[in-house]
Amino acid sequence: MPAPGQAARRPTLRDVAARAGLSPSTASLAFADDPRVAPATRERVLAAAADLGYAGPDPLARSLRQGRAGVVGAVVGERLRYAFADPHAVAVLDGLAEEVGALGSGLLLLSGGGDEQRRMEQMTTVPLDALVLATCGGPTDPAVRLLLRRGVPVVGIEGPHEPDVHLVDIDDRGASAEVARLLTGLGHEAVAVVALPWRLDGRRGPMDAARRADPGYDDCRLRLLGTADAARVTAVWECPGNQIEEGQRAGRALLAGADGRALPPGRRPTAVVAQSDLLAVGVVLAAGELGLRVPADLSVTGFDGVATPWIGSAVLTTVVQPATDKGRAAGRMVAALLRGEVPDDVVIPVHLRVGTTTGPPPPR
Repeated sequence: MPAPGQAARRPTLRDVAARAGLSPSTASLAFADDPRVAPATRERVLAAAADLGYAGPDPLARSLRQGRAGVVGAVVGERLRYAFADPHAVAVLDGLAEEVGALGSGLLLLSGGGDEQRRMEQMTTVPLDALVLATCGGPTDPAVRLLLRRGVPVVGIEGPHEPDVHLVDIDDRGASAEVARLLTGLGHEAVAVVALPWRLDGRRGPMDAARRADPGYDDCRLRLLGTADAARVTAVWECPGNQIEEGQRAGRALLAGADGRALPPGRRPTAVVAQSDLLAVGVVLAAGELGLRVPADLSVTGFDGVATPWIGSAVLTTVVQPATDKGRAAGRMVAALLRGEVPDDVVIPVHLRVGTTTGPPPPR
């Protein structure tokens, strides 16, 4: 019994081992669910721990012994509530969480936007074993440089393409050029782009395609370059995020005049290349509001390959990418880095799916 006024001593792993009649090392392996420990032995250890009120090894002490925090950070490019409304982002995070969980680590979601000072403070103070840029990858991100100086390995999904950042990538530029070649092959001469948020200076709205090489988020910039490689881009509209409603606003801006009515055929694009399926859905809905038929009056393409129930039975022409595989590949890369290995960059294959939202332009 403890002396009056003294707190009871907390039981230790050594106490549990003694109660179970085993060595402390065997008890420790039992708590770690090591396959070398027989199930009956593990049950003995857990029963002894329950008798003593022992909850398990101190995670902080264990992390200090292992030299790891047991936490992998994942940065998403938008506010978290927007990321969870994006089926592609959810699938990427699901694949990443699957691999990180197999390491016995937790996944900490961090927003890529918001208060920059607070974000940098987080990156300075939060203990991380590795960081994954899960749904964004812009160059010159100060948080990336900070973590690399701290010795924290960084994995980027589709960017940034920077030294010391290990990359899980797809051919954004080549896939976008393939979409553009489909449209030009159908006869489209006036192509507009509805872009994801890709520039780092916060500018929004219509942009001259001549500025398409401006630095920005790598995946969005490369998709824009790929479209311009194979089609004449007459207008680019950058959205502030990846939401259907933003695609609708972009569609109205590109297809309607000041009076809110659809522009005449000669003054509007005959095809819109959207940099995500959600933005493409928004454009299709905006076209319907304006009385335009897809694809008879307007062809629309997307990028991702997610389900699009908002447009009924129409099948979106899009670039299909295996989002869960991208997340898993990033998680495997983290595991290799934590083992002290230097993994090779990975390029995940994608493919063009031609649906019912593209066709020849309307007759002049």
